[in-house]
Amino acid sequence: MPANVFVLGLDRLNLDTLSHLPQEEYAFHELLHKDELIGIDDIDIPALLDRAEERLDSFAGPIDAVIGYWDFPVSSMVPILCRRRGLPSAPLEAVVKCEHKYWSRLEQRKVIDEVPAFALVDLEGDDELPPGLDLPVWLKPVKSVSSELAFHVGDRTELDEALGAIRAGIDKYGEPFEFVLDQIDLPPEIAAVGATACLAEEAAVGQQLTVEGYAQAGRAHVYGIIDSLTYPDSSSFLRYQYPSRLPEQVRARLVDISTRVIEHLGLESTTFNIEYFWDPDRDRIRLLEVNPRHSQSHATMFEAVDGVSNHEVMVELALGRAPGERTGGAYGVAAKWYLRTFDDGVVSRSPSPEDVARVERELEGVTVRVVAQQGGRLSELAQQDSYSYELAQVFIGARDEAELVEKYERAVALLPFEITDGGGVRG
Repeated sequence: MPANVFVLGLDRLNLDTLSHLPQEEYAFHELLHKDELIGIDDIDIPALLDRAEERLDSFAGPIDAVIGYWDFPVSSMVPILCRRRGLPSAPLEAVVKCEHKYWSRLEQRKVIDEVPAFALVDLEGDDELPPGLDLPVWLKPVKSVSSELAFHVGDRTELDEALGAIRAGIDKYGEPFEFVLDQIDLPPEIAAVGATACLAEEAAVGQQLTVEGYAQAGRAHVYGIIDSLTYPDSSSFLRYQYPSRLPEQVRARLVDISTRVIEHLGLESTTFNIEYFWDPDRDRIRLLEVNPRHSQSHATMFEAVDGVSNHEVMVELALGRAPGERTGGAYGVAAKWYLRTFDDGVVSRSPSPEDVARVERELEGVTVRVVAQQGGRLSELAQQDSYSYELAQVFIGARDEAELVEKYERAVALLPFEITDGGGVRG
């Protein structure tokens, strides 16, 4: 009999990936719709938990696992629901140590040296940087999602503008995150900070990348490193690419750093991903942030190259099992591309389902997800970074990097976007 696995925010693209797992072993059930959890302005976690509990209580069969691959609030809800049901999951305290950016920095600093300089910003005081930090810096709330309200600040004007935007928007995630903080015993220094504080960090430079792995039985295991390539002169992602092209000795250092951090944080029975910068000129690594979940953006890449998506690792851990071996997939390289525009406007035309079907039919190994729908204003899209707007996501498997780029360029040419009232497409 298949295990009943409930997925917070199950969506079509990820259901397609999950459906590639052995159907005789797993039965996947939606636990709240994605639209109830992702991109909403008013996050009421107690109400969402009650709704999820009602759905679980109404199910006639056994409940074997509760999982989720989205950022907050899903990442915090999974351990709360699992704790209530006695299911395997990461401890909530360990999850919060990752998600509270200031607490996470304090913990990281105890076991590694690859942490940028950081300090809290007084949002109620003058628009000044904390002592010991100089421009350029990154400013970010201690709790945010998908780089919302994260600003690279290079001069006084940008500092004033960033602090104004953070003050205006920090409650969106900070207030619901306070509920999560109330569920655990906080150390005094974190209780005093709360969830609506702001962090300033030294601006790391170099190549951005992500280490993915899982923790089980007190040990951390890394199963992949992904390169994160940005648009020229921008912090906005152009694509994630797997496997990484980093030198072997750098990859080995990243594995060692990641293992020490994850085991120190106490993560258990969960996947994780850690974002880094590597500066090749100085051969210097800086840890950007720790996420107590894997990246659903990477799922199709792992499946394409390794033959096993990171979703399968998540499911096996949630069922209390050890993840299996990775046997190899159909492609040598894979990527998730972000087609973006950097100016606001109205989407006067976007690809139809027929347009998407044509791309996926004509280009083997390509899947398209349209983000910006016709008639919508780009600035009203949910969970965008502070500098650009996603039009579409294009997932591609290829023999090598040259074919990867060629497939993407052909896909973009077949995706008809038109933006009026400002803006042009950058691909």
